[in-house]
Amino acid sequence: MPELTKRIEGRGTSDRKLDHVRICLNRDVQARQITTGFGDVTLVHQALSDLDLEGVDISGTLLGHRVSSPLVIGSMTGGVDEAVPINRALAEAAEEAGVPISVGSMRAAIENDAVSHTFKMVREICATTMVIANVGAVQLARHGPSYGASAVEMIEADALAVHLNKLQEGVMVGGETSFSGVKSAIARLVERLDVPVIVKETGAGISSEDAIALKSLGIKCIDVSGAGGTSFAAVEYFRALEQDSDKNQRLALGFWDWGIPTVASLAEVASIPGLEVICSGGVRTGLDAAKALALGATCVGSALPLLRRANVGVKAVRDWIGSFSDELRLAMFLVGASSTSEMRRCPILITGQMRLWLSSRGMDVDAFAKRRG
Repeated sequence: MPELTKRIEGRGTSDRKLDHVRICLNRDVQARQITTGFGDVTLVHQALSDLDLEGVDISGTLLGHRVSSPLVIGSMTGGVDEAVPINRALAEAAEEAGVPISVGSMRAAIENDAVSHTFKMVREICATTMVIANVGAVQLARHGPSYGASAVEMIEADALAVHLNKLQEGVMVGGETSFSGVKSAIARLVERLDVPVIVKETGAGISSEDAIALKSLGIKCIDVSGAGGTSFAAVEYFRALEQDSDKNQRLALGFWDWGIPTVASLAEVASIPGLEVICSGGVRTGLDAAKALALGATCVGSALPLLRRANVGVKAVRDWIGSFSDELRLAMFLVGASSTSEMRRCPILITGQMRLWLSSRGMDVDAFAKRRG
């Protein structure tokens, strides 16, 4: 499959989504100075654990759905015909591996039914695995719960993700920054829908304060999407560069590394009881996933590595998922955890900037190291 390199003229929703995919495929949009924090997390090796590698079970559950792995294929694309081969590759790999998949923002299809097939195909392929719909918080606040319900109905989704993207909208040329009413819109959505609602960030993280507020609105699952992986300020920098907007270039450069590091966000949100937590934002390996599980994650999400492999084809996606699973299984074997639930009892050391962050935020960092498995 050839890479998407052509810039599409026009500023419609579909064109903007294609811009995002093209830039992520062809530009360096990773964080530059801020890191995820996984380097400050060390799993404690257990040399005497009574466990066979073949006996390690990496399956689990997410919002009541059995999953073969704690991996969630993160929200990426849709709404343009050029995205169809990418979504097909991702969906085929998700169905084969038995892992959940979240589609990209569905605004384009809600606005224009002619492109709805670019999303519906995911459900057509994923007959058994969990499919997550996706809408923006700004549009939800503007149009009400029926907006989210239409996204769920369109792809017969098992859950709906509502994405928060204040940073991206704030630096974007023509960004929509009217976030008034978002909380009440989420609360009404939870009451309206028969499927669970996930609230997710888009690369800037979720704080414990936000997690408490979201729980009070009826949210049962949060995707932290912390800083340190793909920076959507970086993506919007390159779009502003192409559109000759000096103002938005300056804003995007200044906020390229804005946000709560992924590990810090995960630890903060996981400290709030009663929430399932998806850890995304720079998760690149099965070892990252093992650390996330030990910090309290229910699942982990990854997008950019899979997007780039989906642009090659389904085999590349399949191979990445296989390597991810092998790494996660080996890490669990080395710490003596036979299941993903046991990972949450394994001792871990948190050092460096993450220790400083979490201690400053009032968390007992040493409690992680004192766990006895």
